[in-house]
Amino acid sequence: MALKIFLGLIVVFLLVQFIRPERNESDDRTNDISTKYEIPKDVDHVLQVACNDCHSNKTVYPWYANVQPAAWWLSEHVNDGKRHLNFSEFTRLPVAVQNHKFEEIVEMVEEKEMPMKEYTYLGLHSEADITDDQRQLIIDWARNQMDFLKATYPADSLVLKRRKS
Repeated sequence: MALKIFLGLIVVFLLVQFIRPERNESDDRTNDISTKYEIPKDVDHVLQVACNDCHSNKTVYPWYANVQPAAWWLSEHVNDGKRHLNFSEFTRLPVAVQNHKFEEIVEMVEEKEMPMKEYTYLGLHSEADITDDQRQLIIDWARNQMDFLKATYPADSLVLKRRKS
């Protein structure tokens, strides 16, 4: 009986390998953050290794993304990250939302909520385990972009409008 259950589990495991989520591999940079904002090379490097896999339309997948159920988990993780912040679609957002996203970047990086521990866990993405100096680079860059927006747009255009209930 135990052998039949084991063989059944093996068959199910093999079958689910054919059910794959859609990959996040578009390289369309039409609305990318870099089309409007200056990103210094050192900041760009940190964004590439620590942020873009979950916060852009171009994920570089690790080897385990080819094994289910890990691929499903990764797909949901990437989709959730893009719902919160997507550098590839950044300039589509209203300028007030862009300003708010920079505020959120500062907050999340300062509080060490990003990159998420799950991403750097077990050294699978050790390059994304950024240093305090790299954190400060991102924070300073995001604040500089907020200053750029304040200098470029009227103050009332940078305030998020409250939704009517």
